[in-house]
Amino acid sequence: MRRLDIDRAKGLAITLVVFGHIVARQDPAHVYWYQPLRRAVYGFHMPFFFYLSGMVSWLAGHVRVPPARWIGLARSRARRLLLPFAVMGMVIIAGKLLASHFMFVDNAPRSLVSGLVDLIWFPSRSPAYSLWYLAVLFALSLLTPVLIWLLRGRLTLLLLVFVALEFATPPWRLYLADICRYGLFFGLGIAAGALGARWTVWIDRWRWPLLGVFASGFVLIALEGRDWPFDLRLLVFGIIAMPALHSLVRSSWLSSDRTLVTIGRYSLMIYLFNTIFIGLAKGLLFHITTWNGDHFPAFLGALMLAGMMGPILLKRTVLRAFPALDRMTE
Repeated sequence: MRRLDIDRAKGLAITLVVFGHIVARQDPAHVYWYQPLRRAVYGFHMPFFFYLSGMVSWLAGHVRVPPARWIGLARSRARRLLLPFAVMGMVIIAGKLLASHFMFVDNAPRSLVSGLVDLIWFPSRSPAYSLWYLAVLFALSLLTPVLIWLLRGRLTLLLLVFVALEFATPPWRLYLADICRYGLFFGLGIAAGALGARWTVWIDRWRWPLLGVFASGFVLIALEGRDWPFDLRLLVFGIIAMPALHSLVRSSWLSSDRTLVTIGRYSLMIYLFNTIFIGLAKGLLFHITTWNGDHFPAFLGALMLAGMMGPILLKRTVLRAFPALDRMTE
């Protein structure tokens, strides 16, 4: 049974992801308000996504499968996560190479081979780094059932393992750094899912204090957080945001809203294709106007629309006709 609060939460989270992708490498001139907002959003939006992923993994039973089913789990998670990661990675790299001959392209690869190597081995310089969430979620989806089995189902010990990984310093290879950075949020989502109604009753009861602390943190990071260590911002603000935003989407004034539910159900499609549509729209707009403060509000509106609606329209008008692609992006 689908949880509408989780669908709404995914809709909110993916909207924030698209907002963060509007500016990739080149900041617009004389725009001083976007980066503080983006800095605050980047302090919590992906931790919130991993929290939701952990909760869904618990509710679906993926993290509790016994050893005899681990191979089957790996296959199903590979189809769900690694397949779109690989296909879209190649599409983005090839598309950027082709488009760079005709228009400005953010973070264009030097060649097809170097782009593919960076996609897997050097993710921090990957032309398709926007897909990193899928690779990290795949790894956590396979690692967590093993840990839960080894720890005899004790989720407190699982969280302690993820806390320890927060302080690890792995190399920036094969997404190891991101696995360590975001594992705790995935684990907290698992714990929230395990608590069930006790968790949702608590966050509903404390909604306004939770949102007040979240709003204060958002303003503080936007105004004063420029020099704060990124991992510290992510850890503290990410944990604050999880119950606050989950309680927000469960509120009575959003419970009847269908917009976030619809966006949430297209969240994978938007995640996979938003940077492509943003890049195409940005390249076309560069031929019409300049990337500066006077025109940035129009850029922001157009690029948000392209990043959100482009993937949804592609799904509904094209991919529905190809069952394999339709399933991959469902």
